Amino acid sequence: MVSEIVVDVGINEKRVALLEDRELVELFIERNDCERLVGNIYRGRVESVLPGMQAAFIDIGYEKNAFLYVGDAIPQKEFSEDDEEIYSDVKSYNIEEILRPGQEITVQVTKEPIGTKGPRVTTHITLPGRQMVLLPNADYIGISRRIEDEEERAKLRKIAEKIKPKNMGIIVRTVSEGKREEDFKSDLNFLVKLWAKIKQREQSGPVPRCLHKDLSVIYRAVRDIFTWNIDRFVINDRQEYNKVLELVEMISPALKMRVEYFNKNIDLFEYYQIDSMIQKALAKKVWLKCGGYIVIERTEALTVIDVNTGKYVGVNNLEDTVLRTNLDAVKEIGKQLRLRDIGGIIIIDFIDMHDPEHQKQVLEALKQVLKKDRTKTTVVGMTGLGLIEMTRKKVREGLESMMLQDCPYCEGRGKILSPESVARNVEKEISKYFTKTIANAIMVEVHPTVAEVLRGEDNDNLARIQNLFNKKVIIKPSAEVGHEEVKGSCKIKCRNI
Repeated sequence: MVSEIVVDVGINEKRVALLEDRELVELFIERNDCERLVGNIYRGRVESVLPGMQAAFIDIGYEKNAFLYVGDAIPQKEFSEDDEEIYSDVKSYNIEEILRPGQEITVQVTKEPIGTKGPRVTTHITLPGRQMVLLPNADYIGISRRIEDEEERAKLRKIAEKIKPKNMGIIVRTVSEGKREEDFKSDLNFLVKLWAKIKQREQSGPVPRCLHKDLSVIYRAVRDIFTWNIDRFVINDRQEYNKVLELVEMISPALKMRVEYFNKNIDLFEYYQIDSMIQKALAKKVWLKCGGYIVIERTEALTVIDVNTGKYVGVNNLEDTVLRTNLDAVKEIGKQLRLRDIGGIIIIDFIDMHDPEHQKQVLEALKQVLKKDRTKTTVVGMTGLGLIEMTRKKVREGLESMMLQDCPYCEGRGKILSPESVARNVEKEISKYFTKTIANAIMVEVHPTVAEVLRGEDNDNLARIQNLFNKKVIIKPSAEVGHEEVKGSCKIKCRNI
């Protein structure tokens, strides 16, 4: 499999695309007017403490106060081997015993503000490097679960125990597989010095204030994604290209030969056909190679994915057809979760399988494909109704939220009124108009599809309307008029003749 990172540096935004065999699997967008917060460390002030929610709101200088849960504020905690926090005996803590209004506190953003919610923060700081994550406030050693070889895990644990700073913790990242002790030292020295600078900045200055900003999207891609598994790193900006080379020289010099400057007289994303793949990623229906399709519906509470056979009729029998469609759907679902960056609760409605072995096969295939996902996912299992429940960590707005907004016509419903329904509303408007005026005629300007309904076959419906009011009614079709009435401004124009 050929893997590539393609970076498009625009005037107002930077886009980083991860391609696998020329298929878009992940997309990161960073805009100049929309500051990224995740990873940033702030000196904030406690605005309010809510014992009923066991949480507090922290002023970090953002337009909305940040949310701090008691589990993110307790001093003692553990980490899992996937950089995830495990809260131990949270119920024994009371948020009022830990925080008080007006108190100054150092926090790190773990989740971007989404919708009406402000950012989420924690007091458990993590500083990611190339080979490891430094935990300044936790005495802990962890090895990424993606490193499955037990001998390699044992070797890396010994190295971590040897180099770990006193009273600090280390999580060895997946990219460290096969590394030696000397490969960790420069990374560790940099992170320890960075933490010392943050602690120094913490001592004085106005509150709230930012103590540390995480890297921009391009350099995070170099740090977190650009490994030996990536065959090519392509970027279309000369200045950023030189900066990338400098960073690669520091963290992995042997990868410099894989960094390329794109200077062709054509748009970079157009050259790789990424824009067309983004459009497909925004669609509700996604076709499978076998002829089936999946439908992805996002709600405020969860995301539902429905699997259908579509055009695929199979070869042998129904069970084989269903299994093939479900297995194809598993591959596409894994890709779409990463590409759309779907987080939260996810329910997958596979086509019903009566064979328990087939159910087990599909469930196992889903778990395998999710191993490629760098974001933490958990497959809960299959419900009694045959639905698969899973969760995916939500850190930021998904692709859909970044690139789309609610339709002004349907207000985000994804549906508009039928021409017949709009025509009935127009008739009511005509009736209201004639009760308020002595005019003998009215001209109604509507969308052509609505005009067709109002006139009826051979203008019989229009004749009925005119006979009802004993007035002249002229229907004028106009493509410039909207399909339906929206908030009292339906583009239906009425005037005396």
